[in-house]
Amino acid sequence: MTEENKKIEEYTLKKGAVGLWHGVFQSFSFVAPAGDVAILLVGTVTFAEQYTAISVLLAWLIYGLFMITPYEFSKIKANAGSYYAYSAEGSKWLAPIALFSWIGENLTGPAFSLLGLSGFIFLLSSLLSSIPFLWIVFLIALAVYMGLLPYLGIRPSLNYVMYTGFAEAIFLVIASIIIVIRLGSANTIIPFTISLPYIPAIFFGAIFSILDFTGLGTVTTISEEMKESKKTVKKAIIYAYILAGISLILPAYALTVGWGLSNISTYATSPDPGLIVFQKFLGIVGFALLAAFTINSYLSYSVAKTNAVSRIWFSGARDGIIFPKWLAYVHPKYKTPSHAILVWLSLAVVISLIFGILFGPVNGGLVLLDMAGVCILAVHAVTNSALSLYIKHTRQNYSPLDVIKFFLAPSIASVFSVLIIYFSLQSALAQAIAQPTSLNFAFFGATLMGVIWVLIGIGISYYYLKRKPDILAKAGSFDAERDIE
Repeated sequence: MTEENKKIEEYTLKKGAVGLWHGVFQSFSFVAPAGDVAILLVGTVTFAEQYTAISVLLAWLIYGLFMITPYEFSKIKANAGSYYAYSAEGSKWLAPIALFSWIGENLTGPAFSLLGLSGFIFLLSSLLSSIPFLWIVFLIALAVYMGLLPYLGIRPSLNYVMYTGFAEAIFLVIASIIIVIRLGSANTIIPFTISLPYIPAIFFGAIFSILDFTGLGTVTTISEEMKESKKTVKKAIIYAYILAGISLILPAYALTVGWGLSNISTYATSPDPGLIVFQKFLGIVGFALLAAFTINSYLSYSVAKTNAVSRIWFSGARDGIIFPKWLAYVHPKYKTPSHAILVWLSLAVVISLIFGILFGPVNGGLVLLDMAGVCILAVHAVTNSALSLYIKHTRQNYSPLDVIKFFLAPSIASVFSVLIIYFSLQSALAQAIAQPTSLNFAFFGATLMGVIWVLIGIGISYYYLKRKPDILAKAGSFDAERDIE
């Protein structure tokens, strides 16, 4: 092998390593539907109450607008940088903003599993929760797991999330149908209707439910390793989107009606309402299976997260944007971005440990997720703008459908991103003023830090534009189906 070929090999992921259904469950695992059903739908119920099902349905439809951008760009480019590389297609100066904003999410988002798993296990056992700092043991064990499996190869890691993710989806759908059948005459159309006085509540519930679907586009991060990427990635996005909708909308109805619409105000105050409903209608077996699949949700999310983030950082490093070149190293045997995995995971563990020690594993995770939400929404807004710019630069004429698909829909999605950030910041500030505790100030600070982080990203883009235009010109330029034959 020549020196030039060795250099290419060092920065090349294994093409054709995984297929369509691996891609579907790479995306689906980010939704962690069992975790949403067991605990996280509480946030939506807090706003929408008996109209939670229509709020989740509305959120799913709105998030469909967010999926237009990765769907369209996946037909153009196969690049592990995903939204970072796509942003460069619209305008090179958008790429560093997208990448830096995503780094903010990459560092704080892992708290969902690193700290969330401990919080969930503590819900199941008061004995375990009484042992000081036991959560650190769970965190370290999970960190080793979420680093080791993706390190050993993209295919074994996605085989795991594919098989367990399919079982999780089947379980949630069948369990929800059983609950609906057992409800009998208690079934009602109310959760899927819109009551005029409740429109603001339904809207707010939908806005915050949108975050439940973030990550459905992450199949694009493994596009360099997929077979016939420009054909299969777009299919994987659609399949994952449909599967996520089915796995959350039907359970949202079953949970709210199963809890009892007349008592729905108490749903959000329960620590584990999903588990309670499943035990009520499906017995201890239903409870145990939901608990097991919830733990699996955290594990699958962790593996998919590592796959996605390591490839985003790998792509940025390969281009020399923000990251040093050595972070783009590919393991010679396993063909994974091993340096990126180790560096990112080490940073994520340290950050989660600090916030877990300061606020406890549950609240520490929620604080970090506030910043993560702001950052990932900013990534979507930037990339949506890039799609419109790309179409404007490459096409002379637009049909009415083109205007809707490439300009109107991405703009609406970006407006929703800004609205979610605004209302998150507003509600966090109001809560901190009403109850000035250190935790509430931490929630506000994390949300504000997300905004500041994105603004810093704009400054970084300006720096590359003015000081390193030659490096910026290469941002996101790699295409696996063009450059590697």
